[in-house]
Amino acid sequence: MITAIVLYDLPPSIGLEECRAHFTRIAPDFLPVSGFLRKQFICSSDGRTAGGVYMWKDRAAAERFYNGTWRDGIIRRYGNPPRIQYFETVALADTALNYAGAVEPARNAMLDEPAA
Repeated sequence: MITAIVLYDLPPSIGLEECRAHFTRIAPDFLPVSGFLRKQFICSSDGRTAGGVYMWKDRAAAERFYNGTWRDGIIRRYGNPPRIQYFETVALADTALNYAGAVEPARNAMLDEPAA
C-alpha cells in the first residue's frame, strides 16, 4: 500500500473556502478510480497551499492517475504542477476500520471494502 502526499500552490483568487466547496464537489469522482483507496483533501489555513493525502493499492495505480488528465487539470486550475511524494504505508490506525497494526500486501483486500 502506498501513501502519496500531493501539494500545490494556490493562486490568490482561491482560498480555503473555495477549496472546501470545490473539493466537496469533486470528492465522489475519486471513488471509481482503479487502485484508489482513500483521500483526505487538505488546504492550509492561510489558503496558499492545497492538495491531498492519498492511499493507493500500489504505486503503479497512483502514477497512472497522477500522470493522466488529473495532472493537466491541476496545472490548468492552479497554474503550477503538483509536488508528489510517495511513501510505503507500513502501519495503520483507523477507527472506521477498527484496525491498528501492520499493513501488508494481503491487507489491501480488507481496505477495499468499506467498514460496516
